Amino acid sequence: MADLQYVLEVEPLDLGADVKAVGLDLVEIESREPAHGADAARLWAATLGALPGTEPWALDFFSHLDRVREYCRIHDVPFEEKAAGHSLVIPAPSGDALVGIVERFASETFGVRAGALLAAGDPAVEDELAERGVDAYHAAFRNYLFCAVCDFENGFLTLLTEKLWTSEVLRRIKPATAALPVEVARPQ
Repeated sequence: MADLQYVLEVEPLDLGADVKAVGLDLVEIESREPAHGADAARLWAATLGALPGTEPWALDFFSHLDRVREYCRIHDVPFEEKAAGHSLVIPAPSGDALVGIVERFASETFGVRAGALLAAGDPAVEDELAERGVDAYHAAFRNYLFCAVCDFENGFLTLLTEKLWTSEVLRRIKPATAALPVEVARPQ
């Protein structure tokens, strides 16, 4: 394993009585500042790829759509236009494609959904994403394994979920990040 440069802290979040959430915070060990750049993109991509397990999953974009479309077309990343073109869904990107998307759009807030409902399509959520951004997940997350808010600029991933506990999140992401320069743990 590489020398540890980052810590990915995973802990339950209190977002109110009606929301169960798990927060992931990726920071540099020395400065305690949010991790950025290629290393952070690889760490977040490994995390995003591991969290859904065997469930279908996708990235949700609802702003800066022209830039997302252009990036996907240039890099041959499949995407689906939703809500009359006001939101984009990128189904389960993997490997270098996922790392590239995370690195390119780390300064944007976007979402992730995982669960069987995704495979069947969920126009209600996709329409709400186009109108309200990630606030749309508040009413929908119970229908999924999780809905997540990606705020990688500030070093955060927030999972809204009633199906994954903090211990399960840790169990899923530790093997996926084992070869990367990160310690995955609960905060002390």
